[in-house]
Amino acid sequence: MNLIAGVDVTAGALNANKTRLDIIAQNIANAQTTRGPNGKAYQRQTVSFETELIRRSGASGPALRSVRVGNITSDTTPGASLYDPQHPDADESGMVTMPNVNMAYEMVDLITATRAYEANLSVVKNARQMAQKALDIGKS
Repeated sequence: MNLIAGVDVTAGALNANKTRLDIIAQNIANAQTTRGPNGKAYQRQTVSFETELIRRSGASGPALRSVRVGNITSDTTPGASLYDPQHPDADESGMVTMPNVNMAYEMVDLITATRAYEANLSVVKNARQMAQKALDIGKS
């Protein structure tokens, strides 16, 4: 049994979920940003995962599958328009285009990504414990 290969697979999932958590945090932080570097309201970012084959050098058997970030894209759904003629980003009719960030969706994504990250950490912890037990058995 090769425990290190299992940790390699889990490491890819941990990195992918860390990126997902970072993007969710960016979305939450910019939920009220009405003017970004491009002069428009912030566009929500989404993360897509894809599978990745991990080739094991010198090992027999099939390659392992892991996950990685496929791409990060902008959600093109239009944001809400609010009437606020006093806002610095209001157009000539007093309408302000808000970011398309829905805090309820972001919080659900945040909880889901956190749970996935915790599950992968528990895999690493269990692999470590199994390796320690195997070393303890070898000492006996």
